[in-house]
Amino acid sequence: MDRNTTSHPLISVIIPVYNEEIIINETIAAVRRLNENIEIVVADGGLGHTTLAAIKDSQTIKVESPPGRGRQMNAGAAVASGDILLFLHADTVLPDRAFPAITETIDRGIEAGAFRLSIDSSRLSLAVISWFANLRSSWERVPYGDQAQFILADRFRAMGGFADIPIMEDVELFKRIRMEGLPITILQDTVKTSPRRWEREGPLRRTLTNWWLRIQYAFGVSPSRLANHYRPHKDDTE
Repeated sequence: MDRNTTSHPLISVIIPVYNEEIIINETIAAVRRLNENIEIVVADGGLGHTTLAAIKDSQTIKVESPPGRGRQMNAGAAVASGDILLFLHADTVLPDRAFPAITETIDRGIEAGAFRLSIDSSRLSLAVISWFANLRSSWERVPYGDQAQFILADRFRAMGGFADIPIMEDVELFKRIRMEGLPITILQDTVKTSPRRWEREGPLRRTLTNWWLRIQYAFGVSPSRLANHYRPHKDDTE
């Protein structure tokens, strides 16, 4: 795919998927509405790669990958031509100004960041969860993957990409970025993510599980052990 000839660097949107054939075309269309010429890469780790077969958009780059979100995102990044990589979950919708906001951030010399989080639900409990998630990421500068993380492609590759671990690959990468002393920004623009995880498991249980996993990881429990209690690919990419 030809590189963008405008003054802004080309952004590659990388979408890791696992059995997302029901929503993938809606996800791609939402990105295209923001910028019809953006490069989109879908990396499918599902059995039989059925999500790739469901894609109708002829310009989307399709990548078959072994399962594991970190592996899938690395596989997508390996074929992406963008100067900036944006990692987007299939059930997350970008804000209207996503691409200008990212390029403006990179132009200021900030090489990595993410957006604020909202959950697409009217439930007060989920609004509270979003509020605490945004407070944590603003303080720590370690956003989760469902906040649509982005990073300068050269920096991503110089750091070796996502670690080959079954869980916490999003946290691990941004911890490395922070440890290198590089600035990380949390943009004020807000992504909207599906409430399906919380609705399936219950808001309290899902939130406590997330906190427990993060605390265990902070105390040195290996991602492999944590994955025994939390399987990101059991039902979807989460």
